[in-house]
Amino acid sequence: MNNCISWVGSAQTFIDEPSVVQYKHINLGRLGGNSNTGQNKNEDGCLIWWSLEQNWEFIMLLDAHSSDDSAKLITHYIMEARFDFLRILELPVQQSFQLIKEKLLHIFNSNTFLTDCKNIKGESSCLIVLRKEKYIWWFSVGDCLLYYFHPDLIRLGQFQLNQRQFFEWIGQMNTFNQEVPCYSTGVRELRKGENHIFLCTDGLIECPHAPFAHPERIFNLFSESAQQDTEIILSMLETLQSKEVKDSTTIISWKVLNSKNVSMPSDELN
Repeated sequence: MNNCISWVGSAQTFIDEPSVVQYKHINLGRLGGNSNTGQNKNEDGCLIWWSLEQNWEFIMLLDAHSSDDSAKLITHYIMEARFDFLRILELPVQQSFQLIKEKLLHIFNSNTFLTDCKNIKGESSCLIVLRKEKYIWWFSVGDCLLYYFHPDLIRLGQFQLNQRQFFEWIGQMNTFNQEVPCYSTGVRELRKGENHIFLCTDGLIECPHAPFAHPERIFNLFSESAQQDTEIILSMLETLQSKEVKDSTTIISWKVLNSKNVSMPSDELN
């Protein structure tokens, strides 16, 4: 498929090299950390699919450790099933979310996948996000972050959709090897107007002196600056570099305009 970006850190590390690339409306920012702090590898990964015609984005963000074998393995299995996913994404939105979840669980619970996971080094956090029409769905294992910025929610103090979960991975140590696999999923309606979806690995918030530890700081950077989003993301990565962060950081960010009516309290409808 043409609208497909796939990357793992061993293919290009971006150590000492902040980078931002725009694919249509989606921005991908990467920094592999700093060599002067001892960083010598990048174990992040991502998969980006989109269809402007069908009005969706399918994004996977991975943060592996010990090696990027798990990121490679998860990406391989999702890519192998891409035509199944694309067929699902052609369906009405209410069917797409349920069938996407079923397909993912079928992959991650399969004997072949579980066996392959036992034969690799390390494990990965995995965050998968599907935005279709005016809804967003996510599947989260581990500690990658999913922020969602909109003025209606910001003024109520809501910035984040998922919650970071520690001691939860896919790979050599695998939540799907448990009697009851541990993961989280959710669905939200996008608000009317411009919605900003922002994914990142934890290198962004665990930087020394924590310049981006609070999501309101990230929101303010985008809402108060006249710069393009690509320039803002590059500036964020350069800040991490200047503070000599060791861990790698991957950011995926895009905006969606929703013109449809949305849920409101009954006493505010008129």
